[in-house]
Amino acid sequence: MSRFLNVLRSWLVMVSVIAAGNTLQSFRDHSFLSEKLYTASPGLVNGLQARTFGVWTLLSSVIRCLCAIDIRNRTLYYITLFTFFLALVHFLSEVFIYHTAALTIGIMAPLMVASFSIMGMLIGLQYLEVEALSQNKKKN
Repeated sequence: MSRFLNVLRSWLVMVSVIAAGNTLQSFRDHSFLSEKLYTASPGLVNGLQARTFGVWTLLSSVIRCLCAIDIRNRTLYYITLFTFFLALVHFLSEVFIYHTAALTIGIMAPLMVASFSIMGMLIGLQYLEVEALSQNKKKN
């Protein structure tokens, strides 16, 4: 396996662990979301919304961790890539469309993680293609 794919796998595990921590924080105290993410409309954040966010974050965490374990699984790889696109669109829409979040460090962090992850995973697709081609040549 290429060095890049190993780095990508480590990145996915790290992002997954951080997301799991955010999940716990969302279930523990919903003020976490109003203080860090949805700072422009903190009154809209309640326990139900925080738990829903926590479940969404946990699902993303599990998908990303599974992709790190089986990075050659194309379906799982594309689903994982989609989770980052979904996160990017969500946070951008909260800032620029719904105005519930401001461009603070609390929002910039997930925007950067999603953006870097998308770029890394798109680059990783090229490495997966090269590996698949070299394995096909070995079989022939």
